[in-house]
Amino acid sequence: MSEKRILITGAGGYVGRIVGERLAREHKVIGTDLRARSDLGFEIVALDIRDPKMQQLMADLQITHVIHLAAVLEGGKNRTLEYEIDVGGTNNVVQCAAYAGVRHLTVASSGAAYGYHADNPAWLTEEHPLRATDVFAYAHHKRLVEELLARHRQLAPQLGQLVLRICTVLGATTNNQITALFKKRRILGVRGSDSRFVFVWDEDVAGAILHGVRGDRTGVYNLAGDGAMTIREIADALGKPTLMLPAFVLRQALGAGRFFHLSRYGPEQLDFLRYRPVLDNRRLKEVFGYQPMKTSVEAFQTFAEAQRGR
Repeated sequence: MSEKRILITGAGGYVGRIVGERLAREHKVIGTDLRARSDLGFEIVALDIRDPKMQQLMADLQITHVIHLAAVLEGGKNRTLEYEIDVGGTNNVVQCAAYAGVRHLTVASSGAAYGYHADNPAWLTEEHPLRATDVFAYAHHKRLVEELLARHRQLAPQLGQLVLRICTVLGATTNNQITALFKKRRILGVRGSDSRFVFVWDEDVAGAILHGVRGDRTGVYNLAGDGAMTIREIADALGKPTLMLPAFVLRQALGAGRFFHLSRYGPEQLDFLRYRPVLDNRRLKEVFGYQPMKTSVEAFQTFAEAQRGR
């Protein structure tokens, strides 16, 4: 047993469980989530990431490494609360870690922090600016989180930071806002846009986190499988037709759907579909030293095969 003592926020989630159970074979692991659990290979205690008691917990357990996974994944319902959790909660975790003497912090960020813009480059590298606007709560909060992390790197340089900008995560059981689009009878697209997606296998997310913690690696890295898929390629892989609508038609339809409470999506989803941030993963492989086990296509095939099985 090495000297690492690891705390995982959001440990009750799918990735948190995988990471926690694997690390628990080698190290002391404690998880936090909104509800306590004892049915896993490590203990999870009930604690909100906004709670200042986080510092005392870290100090009492002599935590050396924190893996921060807790976040609101589908924002836009209560912006004030989501900001308090995503941004305020992350700030609390970082401050508590610094004051408690933690030496390494891993944060799950997102490629959404780059924003959904018409002038996004074909491939986004870590050197490109984060430009997410407040149109999308989740993306905007991830940008704000990264800005506060950058400030803390100056204020608390003793706390090493590993920041992973994760693209769309896919696995056999993934269920989120994006997979909901793929489960429709026809795959919606914007006429004139390829809507390129990059995917990462859920096991690769866990694998990259473990690689970083085990080696005390720091830095900021895009986390994505090799390659990308267009919306038509996604439809073909699912054996479904596409519904390619002109941008103005789709905007009106989305607006009407929200107005009449027929859909949770609104006109802003137009840019979400047509201006996807496509992540370059060369730095992940060449500097961080992690080679994803599945490409974007292979990660999608894992998801598609599971859907066909259902």
